[in-house]
Amino acid sequence: MIQNTARPRGRPRSFDETGALEKATQVFWSKGYDGVTIDDLVEGMGVGRPSLYAIFGDKRAIFLRALKGYAERKGAAATKALLAPQTLRDSIVGFLRYAVESATEKGSARGCLMMCVAPLVNDVEVQQFLQRAVAGGAALLERRFQDGISAGDIPPDFPVAARAIQVTDLARGLTMRAQLGMPRKTLLKEAEEAADLVLLPRRRASK
Repeated sequence: MIQNTARPRGRPRSFDETGALEKATQVFWSKGYDGVTIDDLVEGMGVGRPSLYAIFGDKRAIFLRALKGYAERKGAAATKALLAPQTLRDSIVGFLRYAVESATEKGSARGCLMMCVAPLVNDVEVQQFLQRAVAGGAALLERRFQDGISAGDIPPDFPVAARAIQVTDLARGLTMRAQLGMPRKTLLKEAEEAADLVLLPRRRASK
């Protein structure tokens, strides 16, 4: 029997590409986009400069890949918190609590790459990505509110679209307060209170 002894072409990579991008996320998160240099990325990602350019591209390309990967991970977790089988209030609380817990995660810079770093990047593609992400989050919240109407948790005339935007704004505000150094315990309490405010019935105009 003749064995195939041919070796695969090219030199195998000595690092995990996904892991390297996650490390890049931490670099951008801690220093901001403008403050990061290629040397920072080489050191932080554990990738040699030639490999970095060949596999990931320049700083902008690395940031875009890191941002999209970060959004996918965080978006999946936030969706799970929001759509888990539970009461509508618990869903909103879970969504806001996740924003706080993510923004105060140990071992990471406080805040959020999407809310505290990316908005300051002067790049059309980055800004368009953020706009789509915000719209997607609002649509997901609208869906949860509609489910709440179907379940009888809130009345049929509940202002779904307006409250969905309100929740995304609250999540952004809690994240920004985390970046300013507010304690996690305080922010988690505020998340609970915010959910109650969101679910208050709409005030009817007096005649």
